[in-house]
Amino acid sequence: MKLWVSMLLVAWFGVLGCVQAEFFTSIGHMTDLIYAEKDLVLSLKEYILVEEAKLSKIKSWANKMEALTSKSAADPEGYLSHPVNAYKLVKRLNTDWPALEDLVLQNSAAGFIANLSVQRQFFPTDEDETGAAKALMRLQDTYKLDPDTISKGELPGTKYQAVLSVDDCFGMGRSAYNEGDYYHTVLWMEQVLKQLDAGEEATTSKAQVLDYLSYAVFQLGDLHRALELTRRLLSLDPSHERAGGNLRYFERLLEEEREKMLLNHTEAELAPQEGIYERPVDYLPERDIYESLCRGEGVKLTPRRQKRLFCRYHHGNRTPQLLIAPFKEEDEWDSPHIVRYYDVMSDEEIERIKEIAKPKLARATVRDPKTGVLTVASYRVSKSSWLEEDDDPVVARVNLRMQYITGLTVKTAELLQVANYGMGGQYEPHFDFSRKDEQDAFKHLGTGNRVATFLNYMSDVEAGGATVFPDLGAALWPKKGTAVFWYNLLRSGEGDYRTRHAACPVLVGCKWVSNKWFHERGQEFLRPCGSTEVD
Repeated sequence: MKLWVSMLLVAWFGVLGCVQAEFFTSIGHMTDLIYAEKDLVLSLKEYILVEEAKLSKIKSWANKMEALTSKSAADPEGYLSHPVNAYKLVKRLNTDWPALEDLVLQNSAAGFIANLSVQRQFFPTDEDETGAAKALMRLQDTYKLDPDTISKGELPGTKYQAVLSVDDCFGMGRSAYNEGDYYHTVLWMEQVLKQLDAGEEATTSKAQVLDYLSYAVFQLGDLHRALELTRRLLSLDPSHERAGGNLRYFERLLEEEREKMLLNHTEAELAPQEGIYERPVDYLPERDIYESLCRGEGVKLTPRRQKRLFCRYHHGNRTPQLLIAPFKEEDEWDSPHIVRYYDVMSDEEIERIKEIAKPKLARATVRDPKTGVLTVASYRVSKSSWLEEDDDPVVARVNLRMQYITGLTVKTAELLQVANYGMGGQYEPHFDFSRKDEQDAFKHLGTGNRVATFLNYMSDVEAGGATVFPDLGAALWPKKGTAVFWYNLLRSGEGDYRTRHAACPVLVGCKWVSNKWFHERGQEFLRPCGSTEVD
């Protein structure tokens, strides 16, 4: 039985080895870690049972020897006058006590340590821990959650209770600090102090927290508070060498500021900040709009626009295959026209596609607009795989169905891409089509630009994970088995810049999607060109 389990583990970790690292980018792959941890717990419990059995034998021996020695020590000569007692004493010291020594020295942890060593090579890395911490901070920012809410695990749609301990929160703050993210360092270190003040037990000390916090607020320009926190640190640990140096440095800077004010004939005192800091501006110009839409705020679905949206049965321009069983079609947006189709994929088809895709999942990449080279990026957190029709009949069946629905040919389309989003998984605002100012990303395909996108939702998402269009003010929420479709290019062949879209971070849940990108070639008579640039 043990041999069979060992062989099974070797096979299991062979699979894990294929997807090592970047676990945080795919919830689907993180599920493997659940089984790995479960196996470790079983191995640990086996070790504990062996240790308890060993300790029980040692205790029994100790009790037996205690009773015997208390009797023999009371009258040594009288005890040894019996030849059997004399023999047994010699035997015990020559044979039994060395046997006990061997028992004590037995390394019953060897099996557990061996198992742990094998599994450790497939454990998440420092990169994974940093990525997971960043994911929580991304959710914190996007959905306007304070650290206390996250620490208590009070998230919408959750089935399981999960809380962050003092040490967990400290790990969050330290990850932010190591990345030079002082804004989140302050938020999380303040949460650590709050939980410590509430009496929560932890290995993390207040002195450790104040060390990070004082320097972080200094980096945010709050000199007064940095000074105050450093003094608190020194009151807890007067011998803290770095804090002493920082105190003298902060005091000197404060004095220099006062001298500058006197030279400028200004009598006003340096106003201390209130301990509330602004989130730094980043590279994404539409950050506020994008995140508002992710929260369901700022959606521009006005009553007037809503009157132009309809539901209907769709037969794909009287496609024979859809005449008997048309698809339910719902308008999501009027211009550009975005539609949603219902019951596009069955649960069985979805599970089969996930099963085929999972072993092939790899960190999703983006094309560098300057070099044209595919690379990973922090603004796209997911894993994806590409499925060919030869992989399984279900792939060919789904491809053909998308052709019937859209009226476009799949002969020049890209392979079916399957994506699974990880912790806080997202894809920030982007275009699906290639713009004129970047290298022709699809030149090697010889099929032209991406004319349309067909996006299948293969899971429901408890919270977050919407597809949003910042320029439109539109938000589309995942519904398992449905699909959304839009054209990326105008009929003139020009890119429709209104279709810039994003996949919002997944707050709670596991998001699976698949998509098909249709290209221009082969669509000439299926979607004829317009006569002007804006058609």
